[in-house]
Amino acid sequence: MYVEHEFFVGFRDVDYKNNLKIKSALSYLEDIAGIHSNIAHFGLLEIPNTKKTWVLINWKLEFFRRPKYSENLKVKTWSNGVDKIYALRDFYMYDEKGEIVARATSRWVLIDLVTNSITKPTDVIMNQYTTEPDKVFDDKPEKLREPENYLNSVTVKITKDMIDANGHVHNINYIDFATQTMPLEVMQNAKMIEVLYKKEIRDVENIKAFYAKDNEYNYCVIKSEDEQTVHAIIRLS
Repeated sequence: MYVEHEFFVGFRDVDYKNNLKIKSALSYLEDIAGIHSNIAHFGLLEIPNTKKTWVLINWKLEFFRRPKYSENLKVKTWSNGVDKIYALRDFYMYDEKGEIVARATSRWVLIDLVTNSITKPTDVIMNQYTTEPDKVFDDKPEKLREPENYLNSVTVKITKDMIDANGHVHNINYIDFATQTMPLEVMQNAKMIEVLYKKEIRDVENIKAFYAKDNEYNYCVIKSEDEQTVHAIIRLS
């Protein structure tokens, strides 16, 4: 099943150059993934019945161009099956001319809320999504590794408004953490954005966001305040 939805690029969605922000683009993708789950009767409001919830593990987003303020975009998504324990989902983003402005892939795990553990999506569940074989990238998301050295770091206070319905810091907020430590032009000019979520951030006081640059890549590594836990690795190029 292919699911499509239209989005308007509003004022809050763009940077000071009027270009679509990474955070906003990922929000669109997340929203349409939620729409698909609602259609499949496995969305947020069904959790009391299913006793299960989806948790995002990876993003890989590539821009062919950054949409501008006031553009109307169409985003298409579909499930393309299961790889081991991971449910796979791909996306295309189109402008008003029907041209592809971005593509993305993602990996999700299914959490059983009764046992509080990862459970492999069954054929019954995936059939509700009507999986499709198409893939926007030929290769699997690369496993991101922590850089050896950092150029700087910032401490970020975790606030209550960052916590989502799953009880942890919402994944889109991690982009804000990266924005606090990376040079502004890196966020504005990035063509490829990759995110690996390793450990959820729950109700804690602070986290640390570290910035590193390695050849053509820029990294943000998000850690606990004591630096003992890596919560996420973000790579931009």
